[in-house]
Amino acid sequence: MLRNHRSPAQQVERRWRTELLRFNGAVERDPAIDAWMKEHAGELGAIAHQWFEVMRKCGDEFRELLHDGCPVACLGDVPFGYVNVFTSHVNVGFFHGAALPDPTSLLQGGGKFMRHVKLKPGTATNATALSRLIDAAYSDIKARVEHGWL
Repeated sequence: MLRNHRSPAQQVERRWRTELLRFNGAVERDPAIDAWMKEHAGELGAIAHQWFEVMRKCGDEFRELLHDGCPVACLGDVPFGYVNVFTSHVNVGFFHGAALPDPTSLLQGGGKFMRHVKLKPGTATNATALSRLIDAAYSDIKARVEHGWL
């Protein structure tokens, strides 16, 4: 009879372990993102630009690229956040948002991993809470990369 010799903690970690999503082509400053920002001038574009700038300041290992038509923030080649402009709102999204602490309930979405914050012009934004989510997303992905787990 075979037995599972893993501790409960090892079993939980194994259940959540999977490959990290990686994107080729992430660079320190992607000219395609600057072009994207220029194409999305106006109120919604300004909101997207503001929050992507916050992501750009996360750390020395920050990299970026344009993926699926929107700016993506990475730690090296591993994405942690993005911004995207829609008709009437901006999404500030997180690739592992489901794992982030969200005491102010800003995050939306019900996927297995991803979550986003929806921002609309003329609607108050809890800038402190969103900045904390961005910092948490960067710290979270850094821990995942350093420990080799998702």
